[in-house]
Formats: sequence, C-alpha cells, structure tokens
Amino acid sequence: MKKNKNNYVVIMAGGIGSRFWPLSKRSYPKQFHDILGVGKSLLRLTFDRFAQFIEVENIFVITNASYTLLVNDQLPEMPVANIIDEPASMNTAPCVAYASFKIFAKNPDANIIFAPSDHLITDERTFEESLLKALQFTSTNKMLLTLGIKPNRPDTGYGYIQHHEKEVSDGVFMVKTFTEKPTLEIAQTFLDSGDFSWNSGIFIWKAADILEEFNLHQNDMYELFHKGMKKFNTSEEQAFINKQYPLCKSISIDYAIMEKTKIAGIVPVDFGWSDLGTWKSLFVLRDKDENNNLKHGNNIEVYNSKNCLIVEESNPNKLVVVEGYEDAIIVDTDDILFISHLSKEQEVREITSDIKEKYKGKFS
Repeated sequence: MKKNKNNYVVIMAGGIGSRFWPLSKRSYPKQFHDILGVGKSLLRLTFDRFAQFIEVENIFVITNASYTLLVNDQLPEMPVANIIDEPASMNTAPCVAYASFKIFAKNPDANIIFAPSDHLITDERTFEESLLKALQFTSTNKMLLTLGIKPNRPDTGYGYIQHHEKEVSDGVFMVKTFTEKPTLEIAQTFLDSGDFSWNSGIFIWKAADILEEFNLHQNDMYELFHKGMKKFNTSEEQAFINKQYPLCKSISIDYAIMEKTKIAGIVPVDFGWSDLGTWKSLFVLRDKDENNNLKHGNNIEVYNSKNCLIVEESNPNKLVVVEGYEDAIIVDTDDILFISHLSKEQEVREITSDIKEKYKGKFS
C-alpha cells in the first residue's frame, strides 16, 4: 500500500501510568513494559501498528525528556529527531500544541493522528481502516475528529461522547456533548441510548486546523509556541521549548479545545479497544488459569486461590507462592511488594500519591 506523505502520527508517551504502580513508576512507566506478556512493550506495539500505514519518518513520539533514551532503545528504526522532548510533565494540550507547531513548520499540509502509547487494539485491520477513513475526511474537511469506542458495559472509568443523529459524512458525526466519568446509573442510560461512545483519546485533524483552534480557544498557549515558528526543526528548537513549555497551562486537549470548538466530530468505531488504565483492565484481558488467576512472571505457584492477578518482576529466579487469596492484586518488584483487593484498583492512584508524599518520592 502506498502511504500518504502528508499523513503523520504523534504517539503520546509521557505519562507515568500511576494506576499500574508499583510496576509502572516515574523511572520506567507502563508504556515501556511488556505488560501483555507478548514480548513487546506497549510503546513498541503502538509503533508497529501505525507503521503499517504511516511512513516511519512521519511517526513522532512525544515524551518526557527523561525517557528519550528509553524511546530510542525501543524504537531504533525511528529517526532520533522524531523523538520530541517535553522539558516538563504538563498535560495533553501543551503536548498537542508543541507537536502540531513542529510538524506544521515541516509540512503545512500535514494531517495528524494523535494517539496514546499504551492502548490495546485487538482488531488492527479495522483500526487501520478507521483511521485512514478519518484521515481522508480531515484532509478535505475542516473538522477535529476523535474516535469513539462502542461501549459494551456501563463503565464509570471512561469519558463519554454523545453524537448527533445525522451523519456529516459516511460514519462521521458532529459531537453533541462530552461527559467525564459518569455515575453507574448515568453510564447505563448512555449505554441504552445508543448515541454515546467512550472517549478513546485518539484524535485526527489537519495541523493547520488544530492550530487555528488553539489560536481561538487557548490563545496564550498558541502565542507561547507561535513566537518560535522559525526555530522549529532547527538547532534552536530545544532551547526555545525548554524556556516556553513550562509556561503553558497544564490542561487536557479535551478541556482546552474539544469541549470548546464548534468543529468537533466523532467516528464511532469498534476494534477491540482497551486503554489498559488499571490492573483490573489487564486482568480482564489476559489469559488466566483454571481458577481464574492471572500469573505474570517466571516462577509463580498458586494454591487454594482464585480470581487473583499475580505479577513477579523483581527477579527471574525468584519463586512466588500464593496461598488462600481471592480477588487480589499481588505485584512484586525490586523494591516494592503491593497487595490489594481487585475491586480497589481505581484507588491505586491515591495510594501512590500518599506513598510519594510519605517517602519523598523514593518509591514512586
């Protein structure tokens, strides 16, 4: 298949995956781990997925500067210049603005996908078809698209997007409302209505269009980057970004642009998606033994236990024995042993925050 030279992808790989603590830590976040047990990290899987239909030289990874060497090590075929360093951990809006300015300076006709580095996609052919269709649409239509995942349960951990009934084009709808993490009762009404999708966090737009919307809705941030237009893709870029980037407001692209713009569109899709946001999401997806225990590690023995997730990452020669547990998360790393109830997986982020404060960042 001939690949369109104007199509780009920016893989967002700067997060720390705090709900996967203690496996995912600031020094080595979850996107660099093989948490699916397939021999590839989540970042590697994401890169390979996009490389099927996007030129390798048009694939960028934006990440915290402290992870540059990790990205380079895991994606050696990608040009080093395509690793975009964030000098500070902000949120997705500054990340999108920076990468959009950089790519626009290289190619004003650029059509860009922005996607997280740590999602699971099981039907990659449908994923590719959906994105190529979205890219074709945005190349000739002024719209900011997001992929909406067809919900199969009333999940309270996801954001929801409602679309208008009438199609703008084949499979493309205008966005009607955004709702962030509703109650179970409201999530059920969304599921029953049929016109709500989960927010995938995958976006598609022309570089020129997203920059115009930044100018309209986040002008301060727009101006911070715009003054460096002549510095992008030169030896002066990093020094400019190191100075300007920390001045940005820390805000998500959803709040900064998508919920304000009048040209937000959605493509409802169904290609076996999970954001792999929590230990329980991993537990649901991976194969388990006859007692519904998920074992990730070399030497794990389980007795009189069921519905447990057991991860051993501290030592390949270590033996882990679990007896008499039910519905548990047990994660053993070099410096931390974490045991929790599987139903408490949404509380891991609060626990990590507390541990970080108590131990002054030592175990985070």
